[in-house]
Amino acid sequence: MTTCVRTLATLVVLGAALAGCGDGADRPANSAPHSASRSAAAHSPTGVKGPPTLAPGPGGLTPVFKRGTPIAGKTVALTFDADMTADEGTRAARGERFDNPALIALLRRLEVPSTVFMTGRWAEEYPTQAEAIGNDPLFEIANHSYSHYSFTADCYGLPVLGKEKMAADVEAAFSAFHAAGARNVVPYFRFPGGCYDDTSLRALAPAKVTAVQWDVVSGDAFATDADAVAEQVLEGVKPGSLVVMHCTRSAAPATEDAVAQIVPELRKRGYRFVKVSQLMKH
Repeated sequence: MTTCVRTLATLVVLGAALAGCGDGADRPANSAPHSASRSAAAHSPTGVKGPPTLAPGPGGLTPVFKRGTPIAGKTVALTFDADMTADEGTRAARGERFDNPALIALLRRLEVPSTVFMTGRWAEEYPTQAEAIGNDPLFEIANHSYSHYSFTADCYGLPVLGKEKMAADVEAAFSAFHAAGARNVVPYFRFPGGCYDDTSLRALAPAKVTAVQWDVVSGDAFATDADAVAEQVLEGVKPGSLVVMHCTRSAAPATEDAVAQIVPELRKRGYRFVKVSQLMKH
């Protein structure tokens, strides 16, 4: 059964592109760590120890990580999906912006370690930005597929990727990051729309990635009220939380202003910001 909890009724698809509200599979969120995937390791500096990943689930299924354990304490990971589907090049050519450099600049000014879940198509469209993000120690790039097509049926209207193409789609995204010159690439994968099932978890096994979901939905997709987005995040964050947001200017225009409220308030409450790779160590 597809595990994609539609917790945000107003969330639609960015031209069938933005991530939906999935809660993740009902399986243990934290398994024993093992070595990093060959895919991401191939695009990381030689000799650098890989980031933590989770051991495969039952039957070799791709493991799923949703939040840190209680021992993580007052830590929180802000994650940003850089969405662009494989067939949106014409929209970008007409001037639609799927990037958000002002948001990245804000994260730098506020010194907020973050994980950007990037599609390969986004990296191809904005290679200079992908390189800059992927070489800044404040950030890490994780995989959000190449195409941003769905890995299950019936996922917010996204085109559906056949199971025989899933692992190759993930590998194509890693190749796009490498071609852009990004170095801080981690072996984590976020399903487009947050939708997955056992078939897709099994199909991704050859890619040797850890699937990363979330426990806090920001509601920033298509939102215009930054105060409402900030309030939703602040109400949902608990020690070890993993927040999903977006790095797409045209379809998540309130994110920058929301982050400007979220970060100082969480710091006031004693929270420390970490990347997913740091949260997964606990």
